Amino acid sequence: MLTIENLRDFGADTDEGLMRCMNKEDFYLMLVGKAVDDKRLSELERQLSAGDLDAAFETAHALKGLYANLALTPLTKPVSEMTELLRSCTDTDYSALLSETKKQYDRLCSL
Repeated sequence: MLTIENLRDFGADTDEGLMRCMNKEDFYLMLVGKAVDDKRLSELERQLSAGDLDAAFETAHALKGLYANLALTPLTKPVSEMTELLRSCTDTDYSALLSETKKQYDRLCSL
């Protein structure tokens, strides 16, 4: 069950996230739950595997916004790095960043 305390333990900046949600804890937790249900991370993985860097940029950018707005710092960091590389269409191995993002996403899902 998602709580403010276990999100803090996860590494989220819950004070920032709550502030963006008008300090409404139920609203913030509902939005974090929607982030957990979001399927774009698997879409990003598929796009990177296919070498579709333009589509991967759009997806990574959307995930960056989602995670950053909810102050989910452990997810924001690797997705932000990926977004900036993809913005410049850098042809590189994204597996480490993708793996870190999936690891943090799985940690979030387990809360």
